[in-house]
Amino acid sequence: MVIHGEIRLRTDEKRSMVDITSRVREALEQSGIHAGMALIFVPGATGALSTIEFEPGLQRDFPALMEKLIPRREVYHHNETWGDGNGHSHLRATLLGPSLTIPVRDGALMLGAWQQIVFLEFDNRPRERRLVIQFMGEIS
Repeated sequence: MVIHGEIRLRTDEKRSMVDITSRVREALEQSGIHAGMALIFVPGATGALSTIEFEPGLQRDFPALMEKLIPRREVYHHNETWGDGNGHSHLRATLLGPSLTIPVRDGALMLGAWQQIVFLEFDNRPRERRLVIQFMGEIS
């Protein structure tokens, strides 16, 4: 069985890391999937998904790491082509990727004790985001 769903978010510069774990769990519960996989996907080139311990220190450390790896103020050919100033956003999103797959067992996401699912907004402007969810597996 395959069940589709979505999560809608509004992001801005201050909300670049959004914990979506409870929303994915809620969608899983509504799906009735008991065993299988949860796939979350970002349609867009400047957002990504990952897992992290969603706590204040890491919420500050992760953006600092991204700034060291792919600085905003660097010269990017994308910015020269389009003039939108978000070349860094595309590179950061590409580094992490647009999707995440999580096993489901006994109707629960098989996440670690300190592991949350996060959407990462890398664009340089507020965005309305739609995240696609697919649950694949057996219904209980």
